[in-house]
Amino acid sequence: MPYEPIENYGVIGDLQTVALVGMNGSIDFMCFPHFDSPSIFAALLDHKKGGCFQLAPILRGEHRKQIYFPDTNMLLTRFLSTDGVAEVSDFMPIKTEGHAHHLVRRAKAVRGELSFRMICAPAFDYGRAGHKVEAKRGEVLFTSEAADRLALRLRTSLPVRIENGAVIAEFNLAAGETAAFVLEDAVESHGAAADPDYVVTAFKETMNFWRRWIRKSSYKGRWREMVNRSALTLKLLTYAPTGALVAAPTFGLPEEIGGERNWDYRFTWIRDASFTVYGLMRLGYTEEAAAFMSWIENRCHDCSSDGSLQIMYGLDGRRELIEETLPHWEGYAGSSPVRIGNRAAGQLQLDIYGELMDSVYIYNKFGEPISYDLWQSLIRVTNWLCANWEQPDEGIWEVRGGRREFLYSRLMAWVAVDRAVRLSLKRSFPAPLAHWLRVRDEIYTDIYRNFWNADLRSFVQYKGAQTVDASSLLMPLVKFSGPTDPRWLSTLGAIENSLVEDSLVYRYNIGDSASDGLSGKEGTFNMCSFWFVECLSRAGDLEKARFFFEKAIGYANHLGLYSEELGPSGEHLGNFPQAFTHLALISTAYNLDRTLSGLK
Repeated sequence: MPYEPIENYGVIGDLQTVALVGMNGSIDFMCFPHFDSPSIFAALLDHKKGGCFQLAPILRGEHRKQIYFPDTNMLLTRFLSTDGVAEVSDFMPIKTEGHAHHLVRRAKAVRGELSFRMICAPAFDYGRAGHKVEAKRGEVLFTSEAADRLALRLRTSLPVRIENGAVIAEFNLAAGETAAFVLEDAVESHGAAADPDYVVTAFKETMNFWRRWIRKSSYKGRWREMVNRSALTLKLLTYAPTGALVAAPTFGLPEEIGGERNWDYRFTWIRDASFTVYGLMRLGYTEEAAAFMSWIENRCHDCSSDGSLQIMYGLDGRRELIEETLPHWEGYAGSSPVRIGNRAAGQLQLDIYGELMDSVYIYNKFGEPISYDLWQSLIRVTNWLCANWEQPDEGIWEVRGGRREFLYSRLMAWVAVDRAVRLSLKRSFPAPLAHWLRVRDEIYTDIYRNFWNADLRSFVQYKGAQTVDASSLLMPLVKFSGPTDPRWLSTLGAIENSLVEDSLVYRYNIGDSASDGLSGKEGTFNMCSFWFVECLSRAGDLEKARFFFEKAIGYANHLGLYSEELGPSGEHLGNFPQAFTHLALISTAYNLDRTLSGLK
């Protein structure tokens, strides 16, 4: 197969970008030098033109295993056969710890004398630019012909040859012998990787960094290994220079094989704010929560003159996220178009204000008191929402088939105004409380009057709809509805009957729900599956909640990672790994563990 299953990959990174490493030893996705930079390896999106970095033994009928070194984001891929046993270890030293951008790969023969092959074949600027290759003693220089003139240096002590712009090394290792390859930014590098001891030293320093970091977690409950892996994954998706969190580090991975639902997730959504701050605070990571809150505060200060916000921004806060397609690539397993940028940045999605205000409220309560200047920006944001909450919008699922009055948007508008009121009272901040309270109550009444379907005995997706939506699962989680309120329990039952298959949850029924303007189908949404479990837990159905939760975590890949969706055969679909799913896992595990232990 030219395309490995999405779930066959692990992820390494340096808090500025990541690389996806396959169980076959091939790095098939990497943007450089940052998450949202053009790709240098993207064979995952076009196996002929995308570029890759392969390192593996030449064996017959080998069995492969891949693990993270415990409590780290460093990968070990093991190849086992009757001819011998080989290992490839992959990691990226942490840039904030004083390292340059380095991707380190080390091959080792564990048993037997084995032959290995390395192929480094970058494809610069999303495969649109050619490059030059120059070999010197102990290194090879790749120079892009794109406007950025990106230059990469591959360091190795082994002899190499150049073929069609790629560098190839074929070598033998006896049992116990190793060979290393270091790919670095040729301009930024300070020469440390030229030291013969660099790989060993960097390995130890990187391992120590990740183990120190995970030791800070305050989580001691059930499913600790899965919670820690989710925490490590979220840290890996953090852009250290600004504290922002990418929704996922990839673009173009399909929600349906052969379909057109292929998006770029290498940006930061305001929607993720409350879930991120809540998840980090629950695990004791106040420093990371503070960094992300700083990014949020900057977006609030930079809001439009009328007080409105975009739904997403670049990692550095930029607003322009122009969407375009890459027609020269066939897409993962023929899934096209491959898109970069995201046109949804210009959509109206009113729910983001609820997630924003909830994140500020949580941080003010469990972290540090927010500043007066931030409060002044939040007044403008809240006033804008009070004047616009009744507008139809594109909603949480970013539909491209026309605006609707969505329940979830209305729900989170209520959350925004409610949290603004609470913050004002908690901190004695000046605010137009009478106006806010009136609007908050109007939204509350509107939801019960216009989004409750008496025939279905359920809250529905949008005003006048005859169908439910998994985003409604947030109603008790954001304290709008009591978790055992009769109308909510009836809605939960309707969601289970309509959207749940075994322990997995669809976000809505395509065809029966608001049109998203796209053809094809999609899989179950992993974050929705965890939301459903948390609703069961809060409703008191603990046995079912635990059963469904443990089934849901069984759908993680071999490393404990999740993509956005699961397909008909349980295959991973969509961008990978997805931060939102790991945030939902942490929240659900935290709540369910405490409930099972009889804690409040």
